[in-house]
Order: sequence, then structure tokens, then C-alpha cells
Amino acid sequence: MTLDVPNLKSESLDEHHERLRAEAHQEIDDIPVQEATKKTQIIAIYGKGGIGKSFTLANLSCMMAELGKRVLLIGCDPKSDTTSLLFGGKACPTIIETSTKKKLAGEEVKIGDVCFKRNGVFAMELGGPEVGRGCGGRGIIHGFELLEKLGFHDWDFDYVLLDFLGDVVCGGFGLPIARDMAQKVILVASNDLQSLYVANNVCSAVEYFRKLGGNVGVAGLVINKDDGTGEAAAFAETVGIPVLAAIPQDEDLRRKSANYQIVGSAQSQWGDLFTELSINVADAPPVRPSPVNQDGLLSLFDASETGGDFVLEPATDQDMRGKFSKPKASLEVIYDDAV
Repeated sequence: MTLDVPNLKSESLDEHHERLRAEAHQEIDDIPVQEATKKTQIIAIYGKGGIGKSFTLANLSCMMAELGKRVLLIGCDPKSDTTSLLFGGKACPTIIETSTKKKLAGEEVKIGDVCFKRNGVFAMELGGPEVGRGCGGRGIIHGFELLEKLGFHDWDFDYVLLDFLGDVVCGGFGLPIARDMAQKVILVASNDLQSLYVANNVCSAVEYFRKLGGNVGVAGLVINKDDGTGEAAAFAETVGIPVLAAIPQDEDLRRKSANYQIVGSAQSQWGDLFTELSINVADAPPVRPSPVNQDGLLSLFDASETGGDFVLEPATDQDMRGKFSKPKASLEVIYDDAV
């Protein structure tokens, strides 16, 4: 499949909407699947937007490279922020935008156009469509199509780390799980209900595709901004996955992350933490999680903080009609008392 770049100026609004609908409903089976020619561990990292996946991955990849491993980091979040910390805040050209520009110019995309390196880590961003002009999941699919053309399966890496937004695990965002493109999944969450909801959602996706014959499992959970309250660790125990590392809620880490500074190095005070994380990520086997329902998630928290003890009160037709409410004639048949 080639990336079709429509002429937006000549496209009517209705035609534009129809194209987007068709694009969103395209099957993902058209992505070529080839067997890898190199022994590479492909790991997909999922987590709620803003939970710290990019921070975790940038430092994890640097520490893995420092330990002598060949690492490729691929950002698969439409925000395209995965490589920003790695490159000191510098945004690198994404595969999607580069492919579009090259196609319009009648040129082919080359490795050097989309892949960049620092501290032994190779990195690239898939990117996403312009706002309102495409589907983010389809953008990821297009990005992987281009990676195939660039020779992805012949590249020589020990680890390929994929950074995925976990809020919605469908279409392109669920690609590594749905198509067995990764051997295992790593979750990033914190001690808050929303990030654990997303982590549980990913576990549900893994379980769903395992039932369909898939092989991807969850290798474990990284607790980011850990304040010691314990909900994330309790979640990991409940769904049956290990905690790979607990990155503390610390002002030094916050400031360095905000300033695009790498702490995943032996020269950093956090070197031991990321060394341990690197080893655990590499060695942890993929397991089949046991996701919980919403009430199960709420039970991990104090009910006074979450409203977990709230009892649902059904609404009535009168409630919905408000000031327009009035008695309705009944069709019920009333019989006189039997003699």
C-alpha cells in the first residue's frame, strides 16, 4: 500500500469526511508480515498520555546502550514527543511528514531522513496526520508500512522499543498486540485511578488477542512518579504481573525531565535504578494477565477518595422531562372488585 496524499483544496467537505470514514475502517491485514532475519526483542510500551512513557523510554534506551546493547527507539504516539527528551528537546522529522514531502517531490525516503542517533541509541518518530485530516491509528499503520520498505526486518538491533499511547488500544494503536509484532508489552502507570485504568485496558487487549491465538504477553509494570501509596503495586499483584521498577516522585527527576536531561546513565545518581530496569525489562517473560473490572480497580483505592462506595440511582422519565413532565394517560385496564 502506498500513502495516498489527497488534494485537500479540491476536496469537498463531504468527500473529506467520506475519505476519513473509509480510512478509519480499512483493515490492518494489508501490512506485509515477514519473519525477522535477526534475533531482536521487540517491546511495546503502553501507558496513559502524560504518565511518563517518554521519560522512562528515553532513559531506559540510553542505559541499555550504555550496557552495550544496540537499541532502536520508535515513537508511535501522534504527539511525537518520544525522542524529544533523547535529543535534548529537539524535534526530529517524523516518518509521516517526511514520507508526504518526499512523495510530493517524487523522491524516496532514506534512513538518514527519519532515523537519528545519540549516545548509541537510534531513534525515529512515526508521527501522525495533521489535526482534523486523518486517523492517528492509520498514521501508525502507514509508518510501519514504510519501516517495512526501509528493511526493518533486516536491521541488526538487540532491542526495538515502541512507545504507544495506551488510552485507546484499537486499530494502529493495538498493532503490536493484535499482529504479534512485539514479543511482550511493558506498562507504565502511577498510583492514580486513570493511569491504572489504561494499564488494565491494555491487559484486557492482551487477553482478548491471546484468546484469538495471539502470543503477546505483559512482561510487567513500571511505576512512575511513585509516591509510596501502593495502588499501582496492588494492581500489578491483582492482575498477575511483576513490578519492573518504581521510579520515585522526586523533584530532581522532575526538573531534569522538564529540561530534557538524560538520567539513565552510570554517571547519574539514578544510574542504578535504570540499570535494574534495563535488566528486568530484558529478562522478564511475557505473561498472560488477568484484567479486572471497574469495581475491581476501585477496590484498590480508599472508597472515600474515589467514590467507590457510591450507589447508582436510576433516573426516571419524569426526571428527564423536567418542566415538560405531565401525567400520561394509562393504558392499564382497571376492573371492578370481583364479587
